[in-house]
Amino acid sequence: MSNIELADLIRAGGPYRGKAVFELGDRATTDNDAASLLGELTSLPVLRDDRIHAMSLAWAAIVSLLAARTPHARQVAYRAFGALPETDQRDLLAYLRCTRIEDAQP
Repeated sequence: MSNIELADLIRAGGPYRGKAVFELGDRATTDNDAASLLGELTSLPVLRDDRIHAMSLAWAAIVSLLAARTPHARQVAYRAFGALPETDQRDLLAYLRCTRIEDAQP
């Protein structure tokens, strides 16, 4: 599937949205377009509101971008993190066990 097709699966909110998030996250290690697209998608309610325990799919996308360990993916992750509500920022930092997103090493 293309990046756009994966993004469409995520936007649709269907049963494969989580797998599509993780696939784009995997691609972010070698594909800046996948990283950028995943960062944009973190603002969607379907990702922010879909939670597995305390973690949202938006958090999973940000962690995937950080784990990609490329300068571009990390910058996208920082922007996506900055767009989260303050409570989500605080909780994600606690989950990552750091005080600044720039220090996160998932």
